[in-house]
Amino acid sequence: MAQRALPNPYADYDKSLATSYFDAAGRLTPEFSQRLNNKIRELLQQMERGLKSADPHDCTAYTGWAGIALLYLHLYDVYGDPAYLQVAHEYVKKSLSCLTRRSITFLCGDAGPLAVAAVIYHKLQNQKQAADCITRLLHLHKADPRVPDELLYGRMGYLSALIFVNQHLKEEKIPQSHIQQLVLGQVEISARYKELYTGLPGLGVSQVKLHNTVKPSVDYVCQLKFPSGNYPPCIGDTRDLLVHWCHGAPGVIYMLVQAYKVFGEQQYLNDALQCAEVIWKHGLLKKGYGLCHGTAGNAYGFLPSLRSLALQGVM
Repeated sequence: MAQRALPNPYADYDKSLATSYFDAAGRLTPEFSQRLNNKIRELLQQMERGLKSADPHDCTAYTGWAGIALLYLHLYDVYGDPAYLQVAHEYVKKSLSCLTRRSITFLCGDAGPLAVAAVIYHKLQNQKQAADCITRLLHLHKADPRVPDELLYGRMGYLSALIFVNQHLKEEKIPQSHIQQLVLGQVEISARYKELYTGLPGLGVSQVKLHNTVKPSVDYVCQLKFPSGNYPPCIGDTRDLLVHWCHGAPGVIYMLVQAYKVFGEQQYLNDALQCAEVIWKHGLLKKGYGLCHGTAGNAYGFLPSLRSLALQGVM
């Protein structure tokens, strides 16, 4: 791990040192907020220059036009500037014009562009186009019954696209029955294979199925932990090397936090905090600052995971 990351030069959290960044209520100070805004504008300009040589046929949310549209959609949600929504619209139109017609997932397939487009059109008050994207999204599941059962290229990626739409539209545009059908199918699959899925409570999975099928899968992953607190990139790999959102502790922390929230076992919380320590020590990757295998993705592991624990008074 150490050879793949820069040494972390920062001291552990000290409240007195945080006053330059946060006020007494935990809000960003005006000075720090301005620094962040300036850096965001600078990076956007750099990105736009780089996009002039981007692959014109990459529609995906992972590496293509839908991902750029998603970025501008997020900027619109944060700042409320309609100009960001218009830019998101332009990029998602590029994405829709070059769909793969092969993969159904959010990150690497057509589900991502369609889900992002549905949200953008909804925010633009173009409900007809939004409904059309949702209809096409629902039909994708019937396109290829042979797809795998994982996040990047399979059904779990498709499920994440459906949930993305409902969360952003704040209403049940994707029928809950449709989502439940997918989830229950995945639970049955995980009864036969050591597969791992989080976020199942609230999606219609019974407590019996959670404890009989999902929990053993979570426990199986937990026992793969290295002495360092990190996790292997795949079953059978004994090299303790990767600390990425896509491989290792920065990805596993999400499962552990969810498992603690659902099952309430202290060991899940202990393992999650150990993941956070691994990220803190070895997360400043030399490989880059991106989400998948970069420093930003590792930092993201802190945000939703540990924030949800703080809301429960754990942190």
